[in-house]
This record gives sequence, C-alpha cells and structure tokens, in this order.
Amino acid sequence: MMQRWHRKKSHFPLVAFIFLGIIVCSILYNESSIQQVHEEDPSNQGPNRQQHATTVTYVKPNLGTHSNLAPVLLDRFSRCNSTSEYSGKRIRWGDSKVERGRRKSSESCDVFAGKWVFDSESYPLYNESDCPYMSDQLACHKHGRSDLGYQHWRWQPHDCNLKRWNVTEMWEKLRGKRLMFVGDSLNRGQWISMVCLLQSVIPADKRSMSPNAPLTIFTAEEYNATIEFLWAPLLVDSNSDDPVNHRLDERIMRPDSVLKHSSKWEHADILVFNSYLWWRQGPVKLLWSAEENGACEELDGLGAMELAMGAWADWVASKVDPQKKRVFFATMSPTHLWSREWEPGSNGNCYGEKMPINWEGYWGSGSDMPTMRMVEKVLGRLGSKVSVLNITQLSEYRKDGHPSIYRKFWETLSPEQLSNPKSYSDCIHWCLPGVPDVWNELLFHLL
Repeated sequence: MMQRWHRKKSHFPLVAFIFLGIIVCSILYNESSIQQVHEEDPSNQGPNRQQHATTVTYVKPNLGTHSNLAPVLLDRFSRCNSTSEYSGKRIRWGDSKVERGRRKSSESCDVFAGKWVFDSESYPLYNESDCPYMSDQLACHKHGRSDLGYQHWRWQPHDCNLKRWNVTEMWEKLRGKRLMFVGDSLNRGQWISMVCLLQSVIPADKRSMSPNAPLTIFTAEEYNATIEFLWAPLLVDSNSDDPVNHRLDERIMRPDSVLKHSSKWEHADILVFNSYLWWRQGPVKLLWSAEENGACEELDGLGAMELAMGAWADWVASKVDPQKKRVFFATMSPTHLWSREWEPGSNGNCYGEKMPINWEGYWGSGSDMPTMRMVEKVLGRLGSKVSVLNITQLSEYRKDGHPSIYRKFWETLSPEQLSNPKSYSDCIHWCLPGVPDVWNELLFHLL
C-alpha cells in the first residue's frame, strides 16, 4: 500500500498541491468569517429576535438624541404609537480603562457558600415593632404571623465567619457618605432592612425620613450620612418609574438610557443595584431615545434586560472610579412559587412553610439560569468597578422567609382567595426581620 501511494504521488503535479492548499485555506477562512458573523448576530441569541438579520446596528447608550431636543421623559401615561418586532439593535458599551478581574479581597473563602444555622440568642438583630420605618408589606408578625422562627436564622459560610454586625462600625463606614439602593421592591426591602438595622442608635430628633417619592432618604444628622432608595425597577428610563402607580398593561422602556435615574444616583458614595423580577412579566416595549415618532419594538424579558444591563454597565464603566465610589450589584432574589420543586408531589407554594430547605445546592425555577449567566457576563466585563452581592443561592434555601398571607394587601381580596390562602400568598418579598438583614450583613462584611 505504501509503495503504491508513493508511485501515485510521484506523478501528482506539484501545482495541484499548491492549488489544493489554496482551496483549503479559503474554506477555513470563510468558515471563520461565518462563525464571527453568527457570534455577533442577535438572531442567534434568544426568542423574539430577528431571524434573518445579517448585520447588527450598535447603539451607544446614554447620549440622548442626535438632535438638540432631549427625548421626552417616559411616565405612566406614555404610549407607543405603533409596535414592531425587535430590529436587532444592540448596546455598544465598554471602556478601555476597565480593569479585568474582580475587586481583590482579603477573604480566603466564599462568604456566599454556606448554610443557615438557627440562632435564637443573636437573632433577630432588631425587633419589628421597634423600627418606626417598617413597611406593612414586610411586617409579618404585625399582620398575624405567629411562628417567628424565620427571624432567628444566621448565615454561616462553610470555611470562615461573617464579620459580626456592629451598628457603630457601620455608621463610621457611612460617616459623611450617601448609601443608595437602586432598583425594585426587593431592593427597597433591603433598604428598609438597613434603616431598621441602623436607626436605633440615632436619637429621634437627629434622624428623619423624607416622604415617599422616587428617591426616599433617611438622614442621620450626627454622622452627616444618608441611606437612600431610588425606585428604578428596570434600571433604564421607563414608564414604570412611579414608585406607587406602576401597574401598567404596557411596559415601555428606553433601552439605551439611564440618564433620568443616573442624575439622582451619580452623587452617591456607595451604590447597591438590583434588577430581575420585572423582566419576568412578559414582553417589553422598546422606545429608543432617537425615535421621535413613538414607534416601539417588542422584545422578550431576557433580551430587554440584557439591553438595559448594557446601558447601566456603560454608565458604570465610564463614570465610576473604584477608589472613590463603591458599586455593588445584588444578584436575583429567588421566589418560592411551586412547592413541588422542594417537595415532589406537593401542590402549594411558600404558604405554611416554617423551615429552610435543607438541600445544599438547591435551585428552583425562581432563579432563572439564562438570566444569571447574562448578568455574570456583564458584571465580568466591568471587572473591579463593581462588586457582586451574591444573594441568590443562600436565599434559595429560605422558603420560610416570605410574607405569604401575613402582610398588608392594598387590593381587596375576594372570598375565593380568602378560602384558599396559597392563591394570594406573597412568595416574592421577604419578612423583616429576616433574609434581607443577612444581605446587609454581607454588604457590611464586604465594605
């Protein structure tokens, strides 16, 4: 066989080999080019995207419009004049000054990996009734919850200990500073938790709370410090930015602009952002800043969140100096809507649950993996400019920590609902004292 091959080889013209080599190289080059096109083509990145787009239009965010007129601010009365399919526009963000790699920590272990330990001596860190700023949405004991075990759980990392909560030390960290939470009602719950954790050592005549508004501020005069909450559930500008009247049939956002909100958050010294659940409520209407005719596009929640995260990340990349401003992003807060996920064969939700899930590594559908991967990718590109407050896994275990039926409901409950408590149970928010206090202990630890 070898001899026969050599005989044939001796008659094969050299030019043929050269020609064959050119063809192979050409094929490999073309395959590489096609691969690059597919990697950049949004048609390959989820539902409701253009199926046959061959080019991608990139939009630089947070620039307003190219005209002298700023885009009209969206409010709850804003409407789309027309709606079309998503055109495939992408957010072009980034800054060459961004340093790759996470903010370096002196920690030798992962404080987000651990277990819940029942601790009736040290917890809760405050009493619900002693916090005058408690929300009726989160005051579970006040609204009839008699089992108070949910207040006594302490988070214990596997290989180290969390820094013990110290009110005075936290105030010293905040002296002369503005701490601002930015996001949705889950982040508002963390803000209320922080206020309740800190307010008790401030004399009543030296503290104040501004009226409820898009930006609500708790002030401690002695420390010249504020703890603030900015309602911005989609991070970008939207028609849902009223902290009270935001239950709308049509959700509209400007995917390329955080300018309305950043004008309020840009002067804060410590920022804690979150965003997640509002993207799981169906398609979102996109109204690009340069669009002057009210023509919207429609996109699925995950795709729309990715655009919003890009506009937010552009602000962080271009505006944040990690030596002067600390930025945190709190990962998704999980829900417990389907008890069959932790108790196969059951048909309930968080209603009646009194114990955490004792199943290390548990994940339920309340934490969306594609969303987690997308957020991780964005935060990874921001490097040391953002620190991750990774609350998702540890909160997954706490099916017992939700208000369930033990909260104030502003809408009138029907007789059918009242006869079936699980039908109106709140398995999204968290009782206080409770899980959000631990999120703030982690924040204290990282600061």
